[in-house]
Amino acid sequence: MTGTTTYIAFLRAVNVGGRTVKMERLRALFAELGLGEVRSYIQSGNVFFSTAETDRAALTARIEQHLEQALGYAVPVLLRTVEEISELVEADPFAGVEVTPEVRLCVLFLSEPLPDGLELPIRSAKGDWEIIGATPGAAFTVLHLRGGRMTTNPATTFPKSYRGHATSRFFHTTVKILAAARKP
Repeated sequence: MTGTTTYIAFLRAVNVGGRTVKMERLRALFAELGLGEVRSYIQSGNVFFSTAETDRAALTARIEQHLEQALGYAVPVLLRTVEEISELVEADPFAGVEVTPEVRLCVLFLSEPLPDGLELPIRSAKGDWEIIGATPGAAFTVLHLRGGRMTTNPATTFPKSYRGHATSRFFHTTVKILAAARKP
């Protein structure tokens, strides 16, 4: 396909909470929309595809509508280009943060920027997560595990003033997603 953009679709609410979708079906749903070179990576809702469509908001809405109609529930979709994810990874947003058995690094992909006036870093009352930085499209969260387990999902803890959606991926998984998206 010439004149196309390769996107990574980060899907929220896929293969969690009893909502199981096989990746073969998910790929077929994207292909039904006329999207090219559709591939998926791991079971957490990461889909790569190419399209000549240039209106990202319209494309996102079209994919969300199709998935909801086919699956019977809303699936927020956050589209990023391979170049955008490459820039995010190369920026090394967690520089200086040491990963230990009790610390995990997480990227929250955002549909809207965080609310104006939100001062970073933000730490949860329990001390189990901290948002250390953000761009308009992502928030960078350090998770502090308790007994080797996450006790909350930071993608659901934004203030009520946040009107968007977020979906999370571990930073090391984001690096792997980028590598997979770059493969032909």
